[in-house]
Amino acid sequence: MVSGSVAVIFAIDGHLVWAAIFICAAAVFDFLDGFAARALKAYSEIGKELDSLADVVSFGVAPGAILFTLLEFSLFGKNDPIHEISGKWFEWLILFSAFLLPVFGAIRLARFNTNTSNENFFRGLPIPANGLFWAAMGLMLQSPKYAEFLPLVYSTKNLVILGIFMSGMMVLTMPMFSMKPKSLRFGENWYRYLFLGLSVVLLIVFNIYGLAFIIFLYILLNAVFYLLKVKF
Repeated sequence: MVSGSVAVIFAIDGHLVWAAIFICAAAVFDFLDGFAARALKAYSEIGKELDSLADVVSFGVAPGAILFTLLEFSLFGKNDPIHEISGKWFEWLILFSAFLLPVFGAIRLARFNTNTSNENFFRGLPIPANGLFWAAMGLMLQSPKYAEFLPLVYSTKNLVILGIFMSGMMVLTMPMFSMKPKSLRFGENWYRYLFLGLSVVLLIVFNIYGLAFIIFLYILLNAVFYLLKVKF
């Protein structure tokens, strides 16, 4: 929760690299608190709700703040305090489209918390994946590699499309595999190993840019598995 809150402040101030770093830190803590709960068998309804609240802030509100600032840059070429923005009504509409991310993220978590089917996979994109994608979008701005493609990626139109796409993916009911295996046997985890192997290749080849590609790879693989009726 603290990491996500700090990320929001940095994102609003236009320091997107620091915002991205704190979102990544939140993702690490999100993994560790779940690991600690399983190791200590310390499960509780309060812990479940607190985890979801922290997720909304860290992987919903903070990414929304990053997207808001990116849209500010694309529309006006600078990051002004909100009360100093002199945009037209449709520009404000574009800016506020960034808040689809926390809203749809909250819907996704509410569905997850009320799902009693004990499925061993996710329904829709996990909200931490959304957070890591927008963290990557913040980090890529500071990387000179492939800089010639940045004006295309960070155009207002593409940013709005990405925001709507990622919001929609979080509330989609399509099954998506979890990265928490019950065993290490290849037969049960081949799709996880495939994903991890391709992710390493993307990170080696594309460096920071690879993080965003990994999230798209996760979505693409799940879409292919869904069409092929692969069971998780």
